[in-house]
Amino acid sequence: MYKKKEKIIRWVFTVLAFSSLLFLVGIMVTLFASGLPAFQEVGLFEFILGKEWYPTYDPPDFGILPLILASFLVTIGAVLVCVPLGVGSALFVNELASYKQKAILKPIIEILAGVPSIVYGFFGMVIVAPYLQRILNIPIGQTAFTGSLMLGIMATPTVCSISEDALSFVPNSFREASLALGGNRWQTLTKVIIPAAGSGISTGIILGMSRAVGETMTVLMVTGGAAIIPTSFFKPVRPMTSTIAAEMGETVVGSTHYHSLFAIGLILFLITLLFNIIAEIISRRYRLKLGLGR
Repeated sequence: MYKKKEKIIRWVFTVLAFSSLLFLVGIMVTLFASGLPAFQEVGLFEFILGKEWYPTYDPPDFGILPLILASFLVTIGAVLVCVPLGVGSALFVNELASYKQKAILKPIIEILAGVPSIVYGFFGMVIVAPYLQRILNIPIGQTAFTGSLMLGIMATPTVCSISEDALSFVPNSFREASLALGGNRWQTLTKVIIPAAGSGISTGIILGMSRAVGETMTVLMVTGGAAIIPTSFFKPVRPMTSTIAAEMGETVVGSTHYHSLFAIGLILFLITLLFNIIAEIISRRYRLKLGLGR
């Protein structure tokens, strides 16, 4: 009887695991099937390196270089926000906070990670954007800087949570050895603990970047929606995700515009996949370096 239950449980989890793989394959097939025609109709280099995105013009322009640059600009700005906040918060929670402080801060960070992105977007559009417009004296508050700020705040819980988990796995013997050799608290943190937890911290940063690249609703609401090559953090931009969300409902199925939006989704998928592969490679190298195996 026990063996039958074990076999049933094993089969259930096997089916669930392969179902996830099946869904992933289905998404990939859909993206490739609907996105590749855009490269054939527009041209691969013209599509990726084109400087103008005017899909409703006659003749239309399907250059996504402004969208790619906008996505990377907003992502870089988000990283500049979330890395110091996320890693610093993780260090404080794991190394410096008291038991009561940790009991309060850790759940709050987890709750922030679960807040829907549209809530961040609405907060940024209604409160942050007008405030930045007023204090920075700029024509409009919905800019790349606003998007970077909101995405950075959104990604901070992810970076903090993964980094804090990595720091918690550093053996106490590392800390004790550093202090015994005369190192102070700061030297122990920067020279011993952070390098030992480098795998998890790096993974958290890259996964935070992945969330920033793939975020849709927040950037749609706070970046301004101008499909032009960005020249400043304080001007409106239009990342790739917001373009898909804003235009997919208005396109004719099977048109070049329709296939172009799927092609943008395909490029986003490949970028996110690349970030995850890099995170896994870094994680494995650190584990092997520390002799923790695979």
